Amino acid sequence: MAVQPATLNRRSFVYRELAALGATFREVNGCAVAATLAAGRAAEIAAARDLGLADLSGLRRGGYKGWTALDWLRGQGVAIGENNMTLKQGDGSRVARLADSEAMILGDLAGGSALLDRVEAGWSITGALGAYPVPRPETNFWFAIAGRHSDTMLAKICGVDLRPHRFPDGAVAQTSVARMSAIIIRHDLGATLGYDMIADSAAASYMWTSLQDAMDEFGGRPVGLDAIVALAAETGPA
Repeated sequence: MAVQPATLNRRSFVYRELAALGATFREVNGCAVAATLAAGRAAEIAAARDLGLADLSGLRRGGYKGWTALDWLRGQGVAIGENNMTLKQGDGSRVARLADSEAMILGDLAGGSALLDRVEAGWSITGALGAYPVPRPETNFWFAIAGRHSDTMLAKICGVDLRPHRFPDGAVAQTSVARMSAIIIRHDLGATLGYDMIADSAAASYMWTSLQDAMDEFGGRPVGLDAIVALAAETGPA
């Protein structure tokens, strides 16, 4: 069911920009998420195979940091990989190890995360001494960049080599994008090259505009969450 962002307590950091693009919003986790834009689902899926930008800021995410954070998470049944790599969990969530003392958890594209539900319920200030939650839904935006031109576009605004043969699926770069600190995670969507970008929520509008400017050369455009979900379900050549 379509909703108006102003009727919900939680809104995307770029909901005004999305509304100006003709977004149809639906509620996910109590947040207004742009499901489609004016172009419509089919056109957006086709566009995102080449180059698309979507706002995922309404989806579940979280994290823990501190000197015992990784051991505490392991004790909660969370699989932790190497630094600057993500591991997919049994419920579809992904855990990115950012340091020896910090991990970030990203939920699935449906907006859920049984893993986050479990670890959040299991955390307490006394029972997890040295492991502290990071309020990423409030402090970080989450964008998805998809399409065969996505690595070339990102090369214009990021100094890290993100080409697929150098930056494997699941790899994490903590770097500068358009002169702002950001986390980039390679996350292919089915057969389509893809990246997640997570950065300071205060810079969301600036980064949204910067990415659109960098995409213009390749004919890229914003798309809704439905296009990203559809690409993730595809198999075979993109």
